[in-house]
Amino acid sequence: MIDGKKLSYQPTGFIIDSPWIPGWYGISNIQYYASGEHWIKANLKAINLFPDTWFLPGFWSEYGMCTEPSAFGARMIWLENSLPHAERTLNCIEDIGKMPSPNVKTDGLLPFVIDRLKTSEDEIKRNNHQIRFAISRGPLNIASFLMGTTEFMMSLAMNPEEAQQLLDKITVFICDWIVYQKECFPSIDGIFVLDDIIGFVGEDEFRQFVIPSFKKIFSSIDAKAKFLHNDAQGLITARFLKEMGINMFNFSFEHTMGEIRKLAGPDAILIGNIPPRDVLAAGTSEQVKEAVNKAMSEINDHSNIIWSCGGGMPPDVNNENIRAFIDEVKNNSK
Repeated sequence: MIDGKKLSYQPTGFIIDSPWIPGWYGISNIQYYASGEHWIKANLKAINLFPDTWFLPGFWSEYGMCTEPSAFGARMIWLENSLPHAERTLNCIEDIGKMPSPNVKTDGLLPFVIDRLKTSEDEIKRNNHQIRFAISRGPLNIASFLMGTTEFMMSLAMNPEEAQQLLDKITVFICDWIVYQKECFPSIDGIFVLDDIIGFVGEDEFRQFVIPSFKKIFSSIDAKAKFLHNDAQGLITARFLKEMGINMFNFSFEHTMGEIRKLAGPDAILIGNIPPRDVLAAGTSEQVKEAVNKAMSEINDHSNIIWSCGGGMPPDVNNENIRAFIDEVKNNSK
């Protein structure tokens, strides 16, 4: 698809990680994070149970939202059956200048992310898969954890120089982190960045604070797939995908496929676009099928689309609804 080739089918795919996998697999979040054996078995079960869909980014070694903030010294709160939380590290705007620059090889949870993949790599290959993506939360997302979302958003308006200093430091960290992942796993041919906070700024702020950082991040390694997740407001983001070097975009279900295609251009691969929580998780199989039909009817050209939900796979999505989604896309592809 990235090379411009036409597929003979309509692909489906879902972003899966710890909000969905542990509960679906029948273990606690703590078990999923702490046990490499549970982690690999849960991911393999999903892939083998649904071989006709794509699970993205594939074998995501992560610790919820704590992964990147941990490298900056954030205190992490671990809960048995819900996502962990990283507490803020910056108490005032003056603390930004004193914030350390992490070593991606040694700091926080990053060595554990790499070791889990190294330990599991042989098993992944035995199942005919590869480690394909270097992954990170985005700079504004990480900043919101380190500083607090409200405080960070205020700093963009009230203290733009200090906010830029913070984003510059985080951007260097993300680039180093992506480069190191590629060094550890040469099979990586994609970059996957998740940042919802970019959906809460206006166009002027987007041009000033978002575009420069994302251009650096998505050019940090030579990668074919350059994948962005932002399921907050995405109309501004869609317009600047090409300028940021992004060719895959997962966006909010509140935007139609046709609307995003018009803004993003014909070459971007769009990933969406039914409601994740209210339909895919809480709806019936029939409601899932109806939502699929609605999404597919909102755009005439179905090329360069991976049919999915408008965001990551939420908690409590059952096998029946996943199967209903996949089957309905197949039915509409004939």
